[in-house]
Amino acid sequence: MGEDGAPFNDPFKVKSYLVDGKFWVNNHAHILKSAIPNRYLCHYLNQIDYSGYVTGTTRLKLTQTALKRIPVLVAPKAEQHRIVAKIEELFSKLDKGIESLKAARAKLDVYRQAVLKHAFEGKLTAQWREENKDKLETPEQLLSRIKKEREARYNRQLQEWKDAVKKWVEGGKSGKKPTKPPKLEEIPHLSITETVTLPPLPANWAYLHLGLVIDEPKYGSSKKCNYDYKGTGVLRIPNIVRGAVDTSDLKGTHFEEDEKRAYGLRSGEILVIRSNGSISVVGRCALISKAEEQYLYAGYLIRLRSNLTALHPEYLVALLSSHLLRTQIEHKAKSTSGVNNINSGEIQSLIVPLCSLSEQEIVVERLSASLSSIDAIKGEIDNQLLQTEALHQSILKKAFSGQLVPQDPNDEPASILLERINGVKAALSQNNTQRRRRHEKATA
Repeated sequence: MGEDGAPFNDPFKVKSYLVDGKFWVNNHAHILKSAIPNRYLCHYLNQIDYSGYVTGTTRLKLTQTALKRIPVLVAPKAEQHRIVAKIEELFSKLDKGIESLKAARAKLDVYRQAVLKHAFEGKLTAQWREENKDKLETPEQLLSRIKKEREARYNRQLQEWKDAVKKWVEGGKSGKKPTKPPKLEEIPHLSITETVTLPPLPANWAYLHLGLVIDEPKYGSSKKCNYDYKGTGVLRIPNIVRGAVDTSDLKGTHFEEDEKRAYGLRSGEILVIRSNGSISVVGRCALISKAEEQYLYAGYLIRLRSNLTALHPEYLVALLSSHLLRTQIEHKAKSTSGVNNINSGEIQSLIVPLCSLSEQEIVVERLSASLSSIDAIKGEIDNQLLQTEALHQSILKKAFSGQLVPQDPNDEPASILLERINGVKAALSQNNTQRRRRHEKATA
């Protein structure tokens, strides 16, 4: 029987399995040998509420002693076989439905990537470009403007820092000295070899390094946080979900004012997961809204702040989930050490397709409509999958409350079966005692 350390008030978090052949078991599982049919016992244990049998706080445990205390409802032997047969007949039908739902969900994932591919190859906005020919920049004009705006943005940040230092000096140098913006690094031009394998773009689009249109990425705080905190909430990996922030699992701690300034968040910024054991999690991102400005962010996340005159934040969030960017992220982050990581420089080196800001807004608008429909269908499929899990439990509850199969008065009473089981156990116990005594005499 397996145990994954999750809360035991959810009956699906403790699971019993039938196993066959040779296998290894770690200390998070128990092996049971039963005098009643294993299939019957396995199904019975999968409908138990284990909340009254576990111990521990951080990681809940089901000990052998507690496991032995669990009462087992034993039906007549013939009825046990009828119960198991009916359960497995109904489960087989449910499992076919689950397979169909999972297949539909997988097709939606493929369709989602197809929509993103069309969006970032300019196909979603082809008609819009045709209608706005006179407003379009050439790739050369686009790149030139981006570089000028990047330098202007850095100069503004530098001036803001100088003003802040002046105020700090005038205030008697109280608190930490304002941090100077990192030096503006030169972003190299893309070579032909870097773009030759990439999909072709419309005439007014261009490929460029992401570093040209974002500020220097900023790592989060390494300060230890906990659930029972007094202070400021901190966004972590579990809070980054499907392009947005989920604060249902929030930790936090106390921060000084200079730390709040360093790790503070603004609406429109993007948090990216930079390190994880699962390569598919690295690069997952969320767009910060006004509601999340009250939080700070943790060290396994990295903050991206786009140049709003060149890059729409929602465009970047969608782009980071596309196959084009996922391929690059996974290639850069993949590690044989077990922890995959993408750093600040690697994020800036990502190659992104870019168009004018006005066209980005149209891309975002049309993507939002398409992806919302896909997510709604996927959400319905997920709900149906949850319902199938509930049906599994309903079937088991009925089975072990005598409501799933009819009782037969001709069945051998369960009391006789229990007497036979107790007799076998007593004989085994006596044999074990005799063997132990013979061993003690032999070694005396």
